[in-house]
Amino acid sequence: MSAVKITQQSLGKISTGEEIITYRLENGTGAYCNIVNYGGAITNIVVPDKNGKLDDVIIGYDTAESIEAWGGHFGKLVGRFANRIAEGKFTLNGKTYELAKNNGENHLHGGPGGFHVKFWDGEIVGDKLVLTLLSPDGDEGYPGNLKVRVEYSFDENNTLSINYEAVCDEDTIINLTNHAFFNLGGLHCKDVTGHLMKLNADRITAVKDRGCIPTGELMPVADTPLDFREFRAIGERINDFDACEQLKFGNGYDHNYVINDWDKTLKCAAVTIEPESGRKMETYTDAPGVQFYSGNGLGNYPHTRGKLGVPHVTYQAFCLETQYFPDSVNHPEFPSCVLKKGETFKTSTQYRFSVDI
Repeated sequence: MSAVKITQQSLGKISTGEEIITYRLENGTGAYCNIVNYGGAITNIVVPDKNGKLDDVIIGYDTAESIEAWGGHFGKLVGRFANRIAEGKFTLNGKTYELAKNNGENHLHGGPGGFHVKFWDGEIVGDKLVLTLLSPDGDEGYPGNLKVRVEYSFDENNTLSINYEAVCDEDTIINLTNHAFFNLGGLHCKDVTGHLMKLNADRITAVKDRGCIPTGELMPVADTPLDFREFRAIGERINDFDACEQLKFGNGYDHNYVINDWDKTLKCAAVTIEPESGRKMETYTDAPGVQFYSGNGLGNYPHTRGKLGVPHVTYQAFCLETQYFPDSVNHPEFPSCVLKKGETFKTSTQYRFSVDI
């Protein structure tokens, strides 16, 4: 029988009067995750290091005020379409849909009114937290009434599982992820450049320019600074722009890695280790891609302060956003992101925390 317990409490209200509820999923060892109903955000993941010391490995918000004031996607559920759509438009069944251009000339993470700024309905079901949302027809320009269900669970082995489901009454497109920013060194670890990263990917979806829209090419990472097929420090070649134009386009790592041998089953996409604390995180997914982002832009917003009141800094955290490929609706050669009327979209992600001994 699971010893995981879920409790809830108010984090406070935002300016509209709506209340942010925090759900704590805690196991028998004292490790826990906090998730809020606003944006479905993971606000804390507290797990032990090699000496058994608990610390928070998520950066982002710690108050209702910070969640509202700072915006962003820290730890939040992202949709309807994670990552970018070129020129904010796509054609489906012969009809062209126009979306917000909120990332230069492109559409990013479902638009400014995407899932990350929605209040989700929360329900504790046994040892799981279930969040649901109805995205109405035309929401941010997308077709169809979309019902979304996200299930969070946290087990005795310190594995955080996220199971996504969605169904729509019209053909639509979908690409769901969570945008957690991780620093396995804990709250006092300045940046993640010393973290060791290994990615189960021989290729990336090459991008055209700094807009990070795919060309359609699946580019091999061999003999480039993008190669993480064996463990490498994130900061080792992060600024080696002369050796790799793709790295220059992302101003560091901000690339979709194509997971090897994708067959819609759960596979290990990445393993990350922070040597000093010994914390290890294995990222599993049944999605075809994972966006590795090294926090290149975190220092660009000095007005935002993170936990403990400390401003965010460049490379403070990394993201591993499990996903379908960016702009896949405009690339028929990529795995399809089209959700047919009445069919159920499903995908799962696991973040497995342990220590590297």
